[in-house]
Amino acid sequence: MINNEYLEKLEHYMTSGDMQFEFDNGTEEKRFEILDFLEKLMDVAEIADEHATKLIFKGGLLGQLAGSSDQK
Repeated sequence: MINNEYLEKLEHYMTSGDMQFEFDNGTEEKRFEILDFLEKLMDVAEIADEHATKLIFKGGLLGQLAGSSDQK
């Protein structure tokens, strides 16, 4: 399920100016498609942030690291 290659392509699409070019030169339908995609991406990013926080701080990685430090 994890696909870093796709995320790298998406990052390049946004930072290279390709997305801006498509938005500026696209049809109204294409502009709405881009905006809808970005809205969904931001929603997913919020969920990712919540999960990262849970994994790191709530008994996840940070808890494991703290436990291994206690054992020394």
